[in-house]
Amino acid sequence: MSEIIIVGGGAAGMMAAIAAADQGHQVTILEKNEKLGKKVFITGKGRCNITNDSDVENLLQHTIRNPRFLYSAFYTFDSSRMMEFLESEGLRIKTERGNRVFPQSDHSSDVIRTLEKAMKKRDVTVRLHTKVLEILVQDGRCCGVVAQKTEGGTKETLSADAVITATGGVSYPSTGSTGDGLRFAKGLGHQIVDVMPSLVPFEIREEFCRRMQGLSLKNVSMKMLKGKKVLYEELGEMLFTHFGISGPLVLTASCHFTKPEDDVRIVLDLKPALSEKQLDERILRDFSKNKNSYFKNSLGKLLPSKMIPVIVELSGIGPEKPVNEVTKEERRNLVALLKHLEMHVSGLRGFNEAIITRGGINVKDVDPGTMESKKVPGLYFAGEVLDLDAVTGGYNLQIAWSTGYLAGLSAGQN
Repeated sequence: MSEIIIVGGGAAGMMAAIAAADQGHQVTILEKNEKLGKKVFITGKGRCNITNDSDVENLLQHTIRNPRFLYSAFYTFDSSRMMEFLESEGLRIKTERGNRVFPQSDHSSDVIRTLEKAMKKRDVTVRLHTKVLEILVQDGRCCGVVAQKTEGGTKETLSADAVITATGGVSYPSTGSTGDGLRFAKGLGHQIVDVMPSLVPFEIREEFCRRMQGLSLKNVSMKMLKGKKVLYEELGEMLFTHFGISGPLVLTASCHFTKPEDDVRIVLDLKPALSEKQLDERILRDFSKNKNSYFKNSLGKLLPSKMIPVIVELSGIGPEKPVNEVTKEERRNLVALLKHLEMHVSGLRGFNEAIITRGGINVKDVDPGTMESKKVPGLYFAGEVLDLDAVTGGYNLQIAWSTGYLAGLSAGQN
């Protein structure tokens, strides 16, 4: 029976442990936190969007970086296998809008509890409050780790036939994702692709966003442009905040973000269901119903109240101008504003607010069929520590489950 050590007890680490233990190996998880799955606990706003109930091609299409690397991992352990596994271990699940899969209880703790029970059943040893300081290599092969109790205990050397690094990225560092695995990998000769926050809100230069703080918009069309190039375009929900914008549309757009110095612009179509002509006719009807009103009081049926002062100001039309005096040219400008509300991205929010990390260990240094390092035999990688990321909807957790499972399976077979 061989000894397999897994560094990190998150989604990828727990799944790796289960896959390795299923082949009869002695598996130990070393986790520096006081409990397993701290990041899993907060995913999906505490509900845990476990996966996306869709075929492999769809999983690949929604992976932003290095989707081809995931062929073996997804085909070995796809979302249907993950769902079957959880149900076989006693977790009841449900599928919601967009094929998002959640525990029926809406509690992420039930997902973690199910994985913990599955590991206990397979005699996986879990050591909490244990920080890995170094990955050991002898004669070019991984042979164990140096670990220490987080309270400052003595260092100890733990031998292993294989080590799986599943330490996460650097997003939500309070959950323990502080880049340990990236440091280990770099020290052992692996290339690291620069990390940056992803699935994260945008900071916006324009002050008017702050004035609309708390306003949520549904069914708006958002376009992200770099010069004339459209980086992202979608219809959905967004939110104005004290620093800029957030919400599902914005988080997904951040996956496609380049750099602020590239002068990235956001253009909102506040009325995507109407053509410019139809919108102009709608405004004319509203004006005729309020023909004795001031312009500032005529937009109540068209826009949320929090947005009206901002649009009035940006339109250049005098707020106390009677609507029957608003010119055709002014109306045309108002229509253009509502269909093309523009703002400039000054940057991304930090890793503390990022759902995932973009960048990580260069996948060229890892065998996609086994998740084993090409530099150090016996060393495997899984999950967010790799340069892999996807949009929201359960796809990132499925990357963790799939790469974790394949790493555990491969370490066990080798």
